Amino acid sequence: MTEIQKNKLLDLKKKFKEKNIAIIGDMMLDGYLWGDVKRISPEAPVPIVEIDSEFFRFGGAANVALNISKLGGNAIPIGIIGDDNDGKIFSDLIKEENITSEFIIKDNSRPTTNKTRVISANQHIVRIDKESKLPISLEIENQIFVSLNKMINQIDAIILQDYNKGVLTPTLIAKIIELANRHNKIITVDPKFDNFFEYKNATLFKPNRKETENAFGIRINSDESIKNAASKLMQRLNVKYCLLTLGEDGMAILEKGKQYLQIPTIARKVVDVSGAGDTVIATITMALATGSSINEAAYLANYAGGMVCEIAGIVPIDLDDLFNNINSEYR
Repeated sequence: MTEIQKNKLLDLKKKFKEKNIAIIGDMMLDGYLWGDVKRISPEAPVPIVEIDSEFFRFGGAANVALNISKLGGNAIPIGIIGDDNDGKIFSDLIKEENITSEFIIKDNSRPTTNKTRVISANQHIVRIDKESKLPISLEIENQIFVSLNKMINQIDAIILQDYNKGVLTPTLIAKIIELANRHNKIITVDPKFDNFFEYKNATLFKPNRKETENAFGIRINSDESIKNAASKLMQRLNVKYCLLTLGEDGMAILEKGKQYLQIPTIARKVVDVSGAGDTVIATITMALATGSSINEAAYLANYAGGMVCEIAGIVPIDLDDLFNNINSEYR
C-alpha cells in the first residue's frame, strides 16, 4: 500500500473541508444507562441496576453523518425519526452538533430507532431495542427521493447506510443510484444482509467479512478466499470499487480492472471495534470526494478506522487528529 506523500497531506486536509455529503439511511439513537448492581430483584432472578447516569449518542446513519461533520464536511442526513421523546432527543443532538435536520422526516407510524444499553461495572447487562423494521411508505420514499433530487447538483457524494430498518427499500436504492450516476456523483454503500445485492452500479461497496460470508454462504478465512469474495462482489454488483473490511485483519480493496490490495490494520491495540465501520465509510467517501485515488482514500480510511479501534466506545475521529497522527508517522 503506497502511503500518501507528506507534501500532499496538507493540501488533502484542506480539500476535506466544506465537502457536501448526503447520508441516506437508518437514523438511530444509542442510549446508555450506567449504574450499580447491589442486589437481585425479589420479583425475578435478575439484577437490579441502580442508575447513576444516562446519556445518548447518534447511531446508525446518524453516526456516519457525525463522522462526516467531524472530518470537516457538511453532513446532510436524510432519513426518518418518530414523533416521540426519542425523536426529540435525536433532534436536540443534531442541533447541538450543528448538523442540518432539514431532511429528517417525522413518521408518526413508527418509533425513533433506539438501542439502549444498560451497563454496570463495565459489564453490559442488557440492550433494549425500540424500532420498526417495516419498509417505509411510498409517500415517505418519494419525499426522500425528491429531497435528494432537488439538491443533487450541490452535493459532492452520497452515502447509503443500510441497517435493515426499512428506510432503504430496493426501489429507493435503485432510484438513488441511477440519479447519482446520471449526475456523475460518487455513491458509496455500507450494506446489510436484506438488500445486499440491490446496490448494483454504485461507486464503492463496503461490506464486512461476516456480511459477505452470509450473503454468499461461504467462509472467508484466507488471503485467497478474501480475494475471491471481492472478485465475486465486483462481478455481481458491477461497482467501481469493492472494499471488504476484515476487523483486526485490516481491509481488502479491489478496483475494476486493477490489482487487488490487502491492507493491514494500523491499530496498535484493538480495544473496541464499535463504530469503526461508520468511520471507514465516512473517511473513504470524503477522500474520494476530494479527488483522491482509491489507494489514498483507502489508506486514510484504514488509518481512521484503526484509530477508532483503539478507543473504547463509539467516538468519531476529528479531522486534525487524523491528519496529525498520519503526519507523525513521517517523523
